[in-house]
Amino acid sequence: MTAQRPQHSVGNEVSHNVRNTAKTTVLLAGLAGLILWIGSFWGQGGLVIAVIIALVMVGGSYWFSDKLAIRSARAQEVEPHQLPDYWRIMQELTTLSDMPMPRLYVSPDPQPNAFATGRNPANAAVCVTEGLIRHLDWYEIRGVLAHEMAHIRNRDILIGSVAAAVATAITFAARMAQFALIFGGGGRDDDRNPIGELLLIFLAPIAAMLLQMAISRSREYQADRTAARMIGDGEPLARALEKLDVASKTVPSLADPNQAQMYIANPLASRRMGFKGLFTTHPPMEERIRRLRDGSWQEAI
Repeated sequence: MTAQRPQHSVGNEVSHNVRNTAKTTVLLAGLAGLILWIGSFWGQGGLVIAVIIALVMVGGSYWFSDKLAIRSARAQEVEPHQLPDYWRIMQELTTLSDMPMPRLYVSPDPQPNAFATGRNPANAAVCVTEGLIRHLDWYEIRGVLAHEMAHIRNRDILIGSVAAAVATAITFAARMAQFALIFGGGGRDDDRNPIGELLLIFLAPIAAMLLQMAISRSREYQADRTAARMIGDGEPLARALEKLDVASKTVPSLADPNQAQMYIANPLASRRMGFKGLFTTHPPMEERIRRLRDGSWQEAI
C-alpha cells in the first residue's frame, strides 16, 4: 500500500518550527548566562573558564547525544533482513513525513519502550527495545514509531539535549556557589550577594528538575499529536501507550536514569523514586491517551 501524506497547513508547520527554535534559543541563552554568573564569582578569569565550560557542555550535548544514548541502551543497529517489519514501517513513516531514513537500533531491554536521538533529521536514530517487539503488535508499534519520528521532525531531541545541559549546569552552579560561600570566591566581598547565593544553592536543583519536567512533558504531548496527524489515526499510539503504561510499572528496565526522559514511556516507573517521583519528566499516560482518542489532535494548531 502506498503511503499517502496527510495534508498539513504550511503556516502551522512554520509556526511550530519557529516556536521550537525560540525554545532552543532561550535555553542556550539561559545556560550561557547562568555559567557566566557563576564564573563572575571568580572575576575575569572565572568568566573565561565559564565561557569554555558553556561551549563544551552545549556543544557536547548537541554533537554526541545520539552516541551516548545508544551506548547507554546497549543497542545494536539492525538491517532490513533482520527486522523487515521494523524497516517497512519506518520507510513508510519517512515518506509520510518527508524525512531521511534514520538509523535503526534494538536494545536488549525487556521493558517495552522506544526513543529517538540525534542532533537533526539527517543524523537521527530510532531505538526500540526487545520488550516492545515481544509485547506489542506491529499496528501498535507503528504508532510508537510515528511518535519517535515526530520527535525527530519537531527537533525535540535538540531541545531535550539542551534542557539536560541546562539542568546539569544549574546543578553545577549550585555546587560552585556553595564552595564559593564556604571558601570565598575571587570577587570582592562588597560585590557578594549571600542571599542570592543561598537561594541558588537550595533552589537551583529544584528549578533544574522542574525545567526538565516542563520541557519534556510539553514535547511528549506535541510528539503524540504530530504522530497521530502523520498517520491520520490516534488509535495505534493510544493502544500502545495503554500497554506501555502497564509494562513500565511491572517490568524492570535497563535504562540509564540519566537518559530516562528520552523514552516514550517513563522506564523507571517501576522503581521507588521517593521525592524525585514528584518531578517525573513524562506527562500522565491517561491524559495522553485521552487526547489521542478525543480527536483533539485533528484540530488546527
